[in-house]
Amino acid sequence: MKCVIYNVPLMPASTPAIDPSAPSHFTPGPLSGQPLGVWIVLLGMLTAVAPLSIDMYLPSFPLVERDLGVAPGTMEFTLAAFFIGLTLGQLAYGPLSDRFGRKPPLYFGYALFTLASLGCALADSLTLLILGRFLQGLGGCAGMVVTSAMVRDRMGVREAARVFSLLILVMGLAPILAPLLGGWLLTFWDWRAIFLVLTGFGALCLLAIARGLPETHDTRHEPPLRLRRVAGNYAYLLRERGFVGYVISAGLARAGMFAYIAGSPFLLIQYFGIAPAHFGWFFGANALALILASQVNARLLRLVPPSTLLRRALWLPPLAGLGLLALVLSGQDSLAGFSLGFLIFIGSLGWIGPNATACALASHGRMAGTASALNGSLGFLLATLAGSLVGLLHDGTGQPLALVMAFCGIGAWLTHRLLIRPLAHAGGQS
Repeated sequence: MKCVIYNVPLMPASTPAIDPSAPSHFTPGPLSGQPLGVWIVLLGMLTAVAPLSIDMYLPSFPLVERDLGVAPGTMEFTLAAFFIGLTLGQLAYGPLSDRFGRKPPLYFGYALFTLASLGCALADSLTLLILGRFLQGLGGCAGMVVTSAMVRDRMGVREAARVFSLLILVMGLAPILAPLLGGWLLTFWDWRAIFLVLTGFGALCLLAIARGLPETHDTRHEPPLRLRRVAGNYAYLLRERGFVGYVISAGLARAGMFAYIAGSPFLLIQYFGIAPAHFGWFFGANALALILASQVNARLLRLVPPSTLLRRALWLPPLAGLGLLALVLSGQDSLAGFSLGFLIFIGSLGWIGPNATACALASHGRMAGTASALNGSLGFLLATLAGSLVGLLHDGTGQPLALVMAFCGIGAWLTHRLLIRPLAHAGGQS
């Protein structure tokens, strides 16, 4: 009934710098003096920085392109810059949080995010906006790494999967409300107001970290932080077939979602003619599907192991992606058809994300920060490639988006089948 990751080693792996399966020095369970629900809400608030930073300014793409005098389709590269910052930053925050505790990297990351958001609001060229977005990602990704590590500090695999599902409920409001808020701001102010709001949210996160978030990782027995040791830990994780299988399969599924994020403003607003102020309703419907699926997942985890739920859910992205591609190639690319395909693809991540993350981190206690960082950075590297590919293939139709989403969905299913299923069968589990 547990995730099979390393029970059957299929390739040699060097010994990591620290025992990866050792638990944190803190005792798992609810935090003393703080209800578990409050803790989850605080973690969800920190994790919501990324979807807020991505989704709130999506309706402004055409306006920013016109204001800065750049060609249609080039705003996708500001998303790519954000994803690159997310990818690189996580690799640093993970080992730092293992060595110095979970909170210090959060302070640095959200301070950088707040300043970068203000810089984006003041940008007067595409180059400066891209730089600001890169620094936003570099700072905001601290919450993505550290919150996952905090959950792993205190929870077993099934409990962690349930907490990750609940986090989606909390942070899932961001993709629903963010485009609506962004569209509303655009009706009264220009696109710069969106980044001013993000500046305020970053400052609020800093206050929440200082006043409401307890430390979950005892660093008194941690070894010194050395580059060779950090590289050795990352190399160890990359040699683990199970870890890589969970990370890449879930990462490809998420990459399909980020292809949708990058391509949907053009497709819905310019291709299908949706008003920017109404874009958030379409975007929010998919976020709602993600939330509902995650809550169903939390209930199913009482009866079904996360590895089984993950395996079954991974059929949905390739089916949805191939359906979208079939619509385009047949000339039947209607708004209703694309909306249904998006709903299925994005909704499936409510099952895929929590279960894959819990399984990937299951065998890593003392390396939770490093494992979480590699999980996130590889996922966002794939997201960066997918989002950039949509921009590079831009041809004024929905075909590039459908093609990338189909490729990501098939890749996610195939990766799991090739890397995880052999371990499950060898271990005698489903």
